[in-house]
Amino acid sequence: MKQWKDVRNDEALWSRIAKSPKKALILDYDGTLAPFVQDRNKAVPYPGVREIVSRIMARPGSRVVFVTGRACEDLLSLLDLPVRPEIWGSHGGERLLPDGTLEKPRLSPEHTQGLASALALAKDMDMDERLEEKPGCVAAHFRGLDEPQAGKLKQEIFAAWSKTAKDSGLLLHEFDGGLELRVPGFDKGRAVRKIVEEEGQDAAVFYLGDDTTDEDAFAALKGRGTPVLVRKEPRPTHAGWRLTPPGELLEFLSRWDAALA
Repeated sequence: MKQWKDVRNDEALWSRIAKSPKKALILDYDGTLAPFVQDRNKAVPYPGVREIVSRIMARPGSRVVFVTGRACEDLLSLLDLPVRPEIWGSHGGERLLPDGTLEKPRLSPEHTQGLASALALAKDMDMDERLEEKPGCVAAHFRGLDEPQAGKLKQEIFAAWSKTAKDSGLLLHEFDGGLELRVPGFDKGRAVRKIVEEEGQDAAVFYLGDDTTDEDAFAALKGRGTPVLVRKEPRPTHAGWRLTPPGELLEFLSRWDAALA
């Protein structure tokens, strides 16, 4: 895996990006553009990120897309950008276009009932404040709890939701700080494949993400673009690069902006 220091001064790379007929910068949010916090509704971007991304979005020749596990409308308010961005939310299950069009998923009765049952089970465990309901998904967050309490809750939710997943055809996923039930096919790789298809094979496409939920996107981009792990600690990954946030992340975004200019 290349470290940022290895490519910071790779002029051939940046020249190639600048000369590419199309460019797409795909950005995860939590853990990538914004640090994790106990209250997920207060997870604002690192200082400087909003300004640099806004400049990039204002320049011609580069498409910026946000891909997140959050619902589209949830992320829209946290980003607070001067123009409406393109967002793929709920792990690629829904899509918000810059013109305001929101494409929502159609769920089968079995999946709808399964998600409702999972939500009810978790509420019976007094998890109300730690639940996140979104199109095609329901998540339980354990961040901020002490390790024994988080481990106990995780075990209980996992047992309850595993049965729900089996009965309703949903998939149970673990992410950094929680568990999530999702409709099959809802993953970030779905969004990346569509974006690459829309941009064409000659486009320079980069995806920045931090969590195991971003691995589907990394895998989808292999051989068709550049997956970048934004994380302080290295881990097994499909990504070819690693940036340490927030410093190296800001440097990368600034260099992308300069390549456009």
